[in-house]
Amino acid sequence: MNMKIYYFFSFLYVFIILVPTYWISRAAFSTNESITTLPLIYFPDFTYINFLNLYNQIPLFSYIFNSIVFSVFSSVIAVSLSFMAAYAFCRFEIKYKKIILWFLLLTIAFPEITTIVPLYSLLKHLSLLDSLVGLCLIMSSLLTPFTVWIFVPFINQIPTELEEASIIDGATILQMFSKIILPVMKPAIGALLLINFINCWNNLLYPLAFCATDDCKTLSVAITEVYGGRTPYGRPWDLMSALGILIFIPILIPIIFSNKTIIQGLTSGSLK
Repeated sequence: MNMKIYYFFSFLYVFIILVPTYWISRAAFSTNESITTLPLIYFPDFTYINFLNLYNQIPLFSYIFNSIVFSVFSSVIAVSLSFMAAYAFCRFEIKYKKIILWFLLLTIAFPEITTIVPLYSLLKHLSLLDSLVGLCLIMSSLLTPFTVWIFVPFINQIPTELEEASIIDGATILQMFSKIILPVMKPAIGALLLINFINCWNNLLYPLAFCATDDCKTLSVAITEVYGGRTPYGRPWDLMSALGILIFIPILIPIIFSNKTIIQGLTSGSLK
Protein backbone atom coordinates (compact mmCIF):
# COMPACT_ATOMS: atom_id res chain seq x y z
CA MET A 1 0.00 0.00 0.00
CA ASN A 2 2.80 2.39 0.91
CA MET A 3 4.56 1.71 -2.39
CA LYS A 4 1.35 2.44 -4.31
CA ILE A 5 1.04 5.80 -2.57
CA TYR A 6 4.70 6.50 -3.31
CA TYR A 7 4.29 5.67 -7.01
CA PHE A 8 1.09 7.71 -7.22
CA PHE A 9 2.65 10.87 -5.85
CA SER A 10 5.81 10.31 -7.90
CA PHE A 11 3.73 10.05 -11.05
CA LEU A 12 1.69 13.10 -10.03
CA TYR A 13 4.86 15.12 -9.43
CA VAL A 14 6.34 14.14 -12.80
CA PHE A 15 3.03 14.95 -14.51
CA ILE A 16 2.87 18.40 -12.92
CA ILE A 17 6.45 19.12 -14.04
CA LEU A 18 6.36 17.63 -17.53
CA VAL A 19 3.02 18.94 -18.79
CA PRO A 20 3.90 22.67 -18.48
CA THR A 21 7.37 21.92 -19.88
CA TYR A 22 5.82 20.18 -22.90
CA TRP A 23 3.33 23.00 -23.42
CA ILE A 24 5.97 25.74 -23.32
CA SER A 25 8.25 23.78 -25.66
CA ARG A 26 5.35 23.15 -28.04
CA ALA A 27 4.38 26.82 -28.09
CA ALA A 28 7.97 28.02 -28.50
CA PHE A 29 8.50 26.03 -31.71
CA SER A 30 5.11 26.65 -33.33
CA THR A 31 3.01 29.62 -34.41
CA ASN A 32 0.55 31.48 -32.21
CA GLU A 33 -2.25 30.38 -34.54
CA SER A 34 -1.56 26.69 -33.93
CA ILE A 35 -1.54 27.30 -30.18
CA THR A 36 -4.97 28.92 -30.03
CA THR A 37 -6.76 26.97 -32.78
CA LEU A 38 -9.32 24.34 -31.75
CA PRO A 39 -9.16 21.40 -31.79
CA LEU A 40 -5.67 21.48 -30.31
CA ILE A 41 -2.74 20.33 -32.41
CA TYR A 42 -0.50 18.38 -30.06
CA PHE A 43 2.44 18.14 -32.46
CA PRO A 44 2.37 21.18 -34.79
CA ASP A 45 4.90 21.92 -37.51
CA PHE A 46 8.36 22.71 -36.10
CA THR A 47 9.61 26.29 -36.64
CA TYR A 48 12.29 28.70 -35.34
CA ILE A 49 10.33 31.79 -36.37
CA ASN A 50 9.52 32.82 -32.78
CA PHE A 51 13.19 33.15 -31.87
CA LEU A 52 13.82 35.26 -34.99
CA ASN A 53 10.86 37.48 -34.11
CA LEU A 54 12.22 37.90 -30.58
CA TYR A 55 15.56 39.00 -32.01
CA ASN A 56 13.81 41.57 -34.21
CA GLN A 57 11.52 42.93 -31.47
CA ILE A 58 13.82 43.27 -28.45
CA PRO A 59 17.60 43.70 -27.90
CA LEU A 60 17.87 39.99 -27.11
CA PHE A 61 21.65 39.66 -26.88
CA SER A 62 21.89 42.75 -24.69
CA TYR A 63 19.35 41.25 -22.28
CA ILE A 64 21.20 37.91 -22.25
CA PHE A 65 24.51 39.66 -21.53
CA ASN A 66 22.91 41.69 -18.72
CA SER A 67 21.38 38.55 -17.21
CA ILE A 68 24.75 36.76 -17.23
CA VAL A 69 26.62 39.70 -15.68
CA PHE A 70 23.89 40.27 -13.07
CA SER A 71 23.64 36.60 -12.08
CA VAL A 72 27.35 35.78 -12.05
CA PHE A 73 28.57 38.84 -10.16
CA SER A 74 25.68 38.85 -7.67
CA SER A 75 26.16 35.19 -6.78
CA VAL A 76 29.97 35.47 -6.55
CA ILE A 77 29.79 38.57 -4.33
CA ALA A 78 27.12 36.98 -2.11
CA VAL A 79 29.06 33.73 -1.66
CA SER A 80 32.37 35.53 -1.01
CA LEU A 81 30.96 37.90 1.61
CA SER A 82 28.86 35.17 3.22
CA PHE A 83 31.83 32.82 3.50
CA MET A 84 33.89 35.45 5.33
CA ALA A 85 30.98 36.37 7.60
CA ALA A 86 30.19 32.72 8.41
CA TYR A 87 33.85 32.01 9.18
CA ALA A 88 33.92 34.95 11.59
CA PHE A 89 30.75 33.70 13.30
CA CYS A 90 32.24 30.22 13.73
CA ARG A 91 35.80 31.06 14.75
CA PHE A 92 35.60 34.28 16.77
CA GLU A 93 33.88 35.13 20.01
CA ILE A 94 31.17 37.52 18.93
CA LYS A 95 28.77 38.97 21.46
CA TYR A 96 25.12 38.08 20.80
CA LYS A 97 26.19 35.77 17.98
CA LYS A 98 23.01 33.68 18.03
CA ILE A 99 20.79 36.76 18.11
CA ILE A 100 22.57 38.17 15.05
CA LEU A 101 22.21 34.88 13.18
CA TRP A 102 18.50 34.70 13.98
CA PHE A 103 18.11 38.30 12.88
CA LEU A 104 19.72 37.38 9.56
CA LEU A 105 17.24 34.55 9.20
CA LEU A 106 14.39 36.95 9.99
CA THR A 107 15.36 39.23 7.11
CA ILE A 108 14.71 36.37 4.69
CA ALA A 109 11.07 36.27 5.82
CA PHE A 110 10.31 39.79 4.58
CA PRO A 111 8.43 39.82 1.24
CA GLU A 112 10.60 41.21 -1.54
CA ILE A 113 7.95 43.76 -2.53
CA THR A 114 8.27 45.51 0.86
CA THR A 115 11.93 46.30 0.16
CA ILE A 116 11.38 48.10 -3.14
CA VAL A 117 10.82 51.64 -1.81
CA PRO A 118 13.80 51.81 0.60
CA LEU A 119 16.12 50.11 -1.90
CA TYR A 120 14.97 52.44 -4.67
CA SER A 121 15.69 55.44 -2.44
CA LEU A 122 19.12 54.03 -1.55
CA LEU A 123 20.12 53.47 -5.18
CA LYS A 124 18.87 56.93 -6.12
CA HIS A 125 21.02 58.60 -3.46
CA LEU A 126 24.04 56.55 -4.58
CA SER A 127 23.38 57.39 -8.26
CA LEU A 128 23.20 53.68 -9.04
CA LEU A 129 19.67 53.49 -10.40
CA ASP A 130 19.38 51.83 -13.80
CA SER A 131 22.84 50.27 -13.56
CA LEU A 132 24.09 46.70 -13.34
CA VAL A 133 26.43 47.73 -10.51
CA GLY A 134 23.55 48.85 -8.31
CA LEU A 135 21.49 45.81 -9.27
CA CYS A 136 24.34 43.43 -8.36
CA LEU A 137 24.98 45.16 -5.03
CA ILE A 138 21.32 44.99 -4.03
CA MET A 139 20.84 41.36 -5.07
CA SER A 140 24.07 40.13 -3.47
CA SER A 141 23.18 41.79 -0.17
CA LEU A 142 19.75 40.14 -0.21
CA LEU A 143 21.25 36.71 -0.91
CA THR A 144 23.82 36.99 1.88
CA PRO A 145 21.66 36.07 4.95
CA PHE A 146 20.54 32.73 3.46
CA THR A 147 24.06 31.95 2.26
CA VAL A 148 25.59 32.69 5.68
CA TRP A 149 23.13 30.31 7.33
CA ILE A 150 24.10 27.49 4.96
CA PHE A 151 27.83 28.11 5.40
CA VAL A 152 27.83 28.12 9.22
CA PRO A 153 27.26 24.36 9.80
CA PHE A 154 29.91 23.51 7.18
CA ILE A 155 32.56 25.60 8.88
CA ASN A 156 31.55 24.34 12.32
CA GLN A 157 32.28 20.75 11.29
CA ILE A 158 35.89 21.58 10.28
CA PRO A 159 38.12 20.82 13.33
CA THR A 160 39.92 23.91 14.55
CA GLU A 161 42.92 21.66 15.31
CA LEU A 162 43.63 21.42 11.58
CA GLU A 163 43.89 25.17 11.27
CA GLU A 164 46.01 25.50 14.40
CA ALA A 165 48.37 22.73 13.23
CA SER A 166 48.86 24.40 9.84
CA ILE A 167 49.72 27.72 11.49
CA ILE A 168 52.20 25.99 13.81
CA ASP A 169 53.81 24.32 10.79
CA GLY A 170 54.46 27.73 9.30
CA ALA A 171 51.53 28.14 6.93
CA THR A 172 50.20 31.63 6.29
CA ILE A 173 46.53 32.52 6.66
CA LEU A 174 46.16 32.44 2.88
CA GLN A 175 47.80 29.01 2.64
CA MET A 176 45.60 27.68 5.45
CA PHE A 177 42.48 28.76 3.59
CA SER A 178 43.64 27.49 0.19
CA LYS A 179 44.97 24.12 1.45
CA ILE A 180 42.55 23.24 4.28
CA ILE A 181 39.36 25.30 4.40
CA LEU A 182 38.48 25.73 0.73
CA PRO A 183 38.95 22.07 -0.33
CA VAL A 184 36.54 20.97 2.40
CA MET A 185 34.09 23.74 1.48
CA LYS A 186 34.06 23.09 -2.27
CA PRO A 187 30.69 21.22 -2.31
CA ALA A 188 28.97 23.96 -0.31
CA ILE A 189 30.54 26.77 -2.34
CA GLY A 190 29.59 25.11 -5.64
CA ALA A 191 26.01 24.42 -4.53
CA LEU A 192 25.47 27.95 -3.19
CA LEU A 193 26.98 29.56 -6.28
CA LEU A 194 24.55 27.62 -8.46
CA ILE A 195 21.52 28.25 -6.23
CA ASN A 196 22.25 31.97 -6.00
CA PHE A 197 22.88 32.12 -9.75
CA ILE A 198 19.44 30.58 -10.39
CA ASN A 199 17.79 33.00 -7.95
CA CYS A 200 19.36 35.94 -9.76
CA TRP A 201 18.71 34.60 -13.25
CA ASN A 202 14.99 34.11 -12.51
CA ASN A 203 14.52 37.30 -10.52
CA LEU A 204 12.00 39.68 -12.07
CA LEU A 205 11.09 42.17 -9.34
CA TYR A 206 14.38 44.03 -8.86
CA PRO A 207 15.43 44.37 -12.52
CA LEU A 208 11.88 45.50 -13.31
CA ALA A 209 11.84 48.08 -10.49
CA PHE A 210 15.36 49.46 -10.81
CA CYS A 211 16.07 49.27 -14.56
CA ALA A 212 14.56 51.64 -17.11
CA THR A 213 16.88 51.25 -20.12
CA ASP A 214 18.05 48.32 -22.21
CA ASP A 215 21.57 48.69 -20.77
CA CYS A 216 20.33 47.23 -17.48
CA LYS A 217 17.28 45.09 -18.28
CA THR A 218 17.47 41.29 -18.05
CA LEU A 219 15.72 38.44 -19.84
CA SER A 220 13.08 38.16 -17.13
CA VAL A 221 12.07 41.79 -17.76
CA ALA A 222 11.76 41.01 -21.45
CA ILE A 223 8.80 38.73 -20.65
CA THR A 224 6.80 41.74 -19.40
CA GLU A 225 7.64 43.65 -22.60
CA VAL A 226 6.65 40.79 -24.87
CA TYR A 227 3.48 40.16 -22.85
CA GLY A 228 2.29 43.69 -23.60
CA GLY A 229 2.09 42.90 -27.32
CA ARG A 230 -1.09 41.90 -29.12
CA THR A 231 -1.74 39.61 -32.10
CA PRO A 232 -4.92 38.62 -33.97
CA TYR A 233 -4.86 35.52 -31.76
CA GLY A 234 -4.54 37.37 -28.45
CA ARG A 235 -1.37 37.56 -26.36
CA PRO A 236 1.88 36.49 -28.11
CA TRP A 237 2.16 33.20 -26.23
CA ASP A 238 4.51 31.86 -28.89
CA LEU A 239 7.07 34.62 -28.26
CA MET A 240 6.68 34.35 -24.50
CA SER A 241 7.24 30.60 -24.67
CA ALA A 242 10.33 31.06 -26.83
CA LEU A 243 11.65 33.53 -24.28
CA GLY A 244 10.85 31.04 -21.53
CA ILE A 245 12.98 28.42 -23.30
CA LEU A 246 15.88 30.89 -23.52
CA ILE A 247 15.60 31.54 -19.78
CA PHE A 248 15.18 27.86 -18.91
CA ILE A 249 18.07 26.27 -20.82
CA PRO A 250 21.00 28.15 -19.17
CA ILE A 251 19.92 26.99 -15.71
CA LEU A 252 18.91 23.48 -16.77
CA ILE A 253 22.34 22.53 -18.12
CA PRO A 254 24.39 23.24 -14.95
CA ILE A 255 21.70 21.60 -12.79
CA ILE A 256 21.93 18.38 -14.81
CA PHE A 257 25.73 18.22 -14.65
CA SER A 258 26.00 19.47 -11.05
CA ASN A 259 23.15 17.49 -9.47
CA LYS A 260 25.41 15.41 -7.21
CA THR A 261 27.39 18.48 -6.19
CA ILE A 262 24.22 20.31 -5.18
CA ILE A 263 22.95 17.39 -3.09
CA GLN A 264 26.33 16.89 -1.44
CA GLY A 265 26.72 20.60 -0.85
CA LEU A 266 23.36 20.96 0.89
CA THR A 267 23.46 17.77 2.98
CA SER A 268 27.04 17.24 4.14
CA GLY A 269 26.90 20.33 6.33
CA SER A 270 24.28 18.62 8.49
CA LEU A 271 26.37 15.50 9.07
CA LYS A 272 28.14 15.12 12.40
